[in-house]
Amino acid sequence: MKVLIADDSPLIRRLVEVAVLDRGHEVIAVEDGASAWAAFEREQPSLVIVDWQMPELDGLEVCRRIRMSPGTRDVFVLVVTGRIEGDDVVIALDAGADDYLFKPFTPSSITARLEIAERRITANDARWAAEEALANAQWMAGIGQTALAIQHEINNPLAALLSNVQLMLMDDALAPDVRSLADVMLAQARRVANVVKRLSQLEAPKTVEYLTGEPMLDLSERTAH
Repeated sequence: MKVLIADDSPLIRRLVEVAVLDRGHEVIAVEDGASAWAAFEREQPSLVIVDWQMPELDGLEVCRRIRMSPGTRDVFVLVVTGRIEGDDVVIALDAGADDYLFKPFTPSSITARLEIAERRITANDARWAAEEALANAQWMAGIGQTALAIQHEINNPLAALLSNVQLMLMDDALAPDVRSLADVMLAQARRVANVVKRLSQLEAPKTVEYLTGEPMLDLSERTAH
């Protein structure tokens, strides 16, 4: 995963970078808050390790901007700080930090914090995947119920329509203009019957764009199995 490291100290930045690389992650390293925010918007990392006190923007302001951005609910933010006042931890958490690490720290302590972040990110990914699977299952169930309802409500009147039109066309005395109209009716009724059949045979329902930004269920012939 991508990990953004922001610290104005080259030594601390390198120490954290080595620990992150040892965990097999991709590193984006910057030296101030403004660069951190720009890198976050550009790279969309899963984990942000940010120093509290930096030039341009401090770490808490970067954290607040991350939390105010859409689609960042699962970004893990670790604030690194040398501040040890009683309320500082609360202030960092209120800004949206998930965890904090006091300076000075050892390689083992940063590794421990990385393990905590990895577990949280993995758990979040699993949770959202499960919720997506549940939503898809519910949607599929709804499609099946809709297909049954349509078949129930349409098949009987459609069968009657097809039978009557076919009987009309069997009349040799039928006027040419009426016969032409009956041919159109028969073709359209058969088209409706094919759509109902495809709906009942859908195995993996998909959507296509009907109008700009307006999806609809794909009932084209290629979706039938």
